Amino acid sequence: MRAFEYTSPTTKEQAVQLLGSSWSQAEAMAGGTDLLALMKDDVVAPKRVVNLKAIQGMDAIAYTPRAGLKVGALVKLQAFADNADVRKNYPVLANAADDAASPQIRNMASIGGNLCQRPRCWYFRGGFGLLGQDESGKSLVEAGENRYHAILGNDGPAKFVSPSTLAPALITHGASIRIFGPSGAREVPLEKFYVIPKTAADREHDLKPNEIVTEIVIPPPDGMVKSAQYEIRQKQAFDWPLALASVVLKMNGDTIQSARVVLGSVAPVPWVSTEAAQALAGKKLDAAAAEAAGAAAVQNARSLAHNAYKIQLTRVAVRRAVLAAAKGGQA
Repeated sequence: MRAFEYTSPTTKEQAVQLLGSSWSQAEAMAGGTDLLALMKDDVVAPKRVVNLKAIQGMDAIAYTPRAGLKVGALVKLQAFADNADVRKNYPVLANAADDAASPQIRNMASIGGNLCQRPRCWYFRGGFGLLGQDESGKSLVEAGENRYHAILGNDGPAKFVSPSTLAPALITHGASIRIFGPSGAREVPLEKFYVIPKTAADREHDLKPNEIVTEIVIPPPDGMVKSAQYEIRQKQAFDWPLALASVVLKMNGDTIQSARVVLGSVAPVPWVSTEAAQALAGKKLDAAAAEAAGAAAVQNARSLAHNAYKIQLTRVAVRRAVLAAAKGGQA
């Protein structure tokens, strides 16, 4: 690990001033479970690390029936999963957080850090840049080992998959993310926070080098909604999903009035599947609707040399998530 300056501001105003105007100058650290690994592997080498943990007011969870849920970016994943208001009113979010990583990491990693974590692509982690290219700009992913890479949104140079397993569930629940920078605060829908990079100089988040995530806001729960998330992994113990689907269904009796379907681990961003949502809208919530949604979700998928199996896994994940929602979120 290269030498760096360590700072610990006590206000968000101090923090953004210390971050600087380029990613090479400084990096923000919350739990540190991702950043420190990137630094040890020499993937990033900031001259300054800005510790955010001393900033007051960013580690709280607040819920009201009218305003919904507000979660500070420094809230630990396990604290979020264990929170009584979250478990009662947003059980799918609690389950998604409880399934993330290992118990040791959940008790260190923050929810803001989880949403901002960098791709797990082995080309990126091996020092070949966000797009996994050689010195001439040729894609190493296309010609190399790509069994865990994207099957959707991969028509450009980005082939990695978005790593957060919590983001899809939050997006289906209509979450937004609050960001603070030198110009003040701004708020964006969480689905728009993720962007597909076009060049090696781009980042995969709508976040400037001198901005920090301060809070996640989730609207109040709707009593007419059914929801679930289903992940497919190689093993039940801690592992990265090969595919996951998060669904929220707004019901009118036994009929699906409208749906939100977001896929994870299959695209460079949490993938909002309008095709699957349209396949569900107006249908009776049954096995046939679930099957149709799964097929629709992958109708535009494009596999690479070694990851065609992920198309079938994604189809299954969507189908099982819809059926789990029908049973009250239980797979």
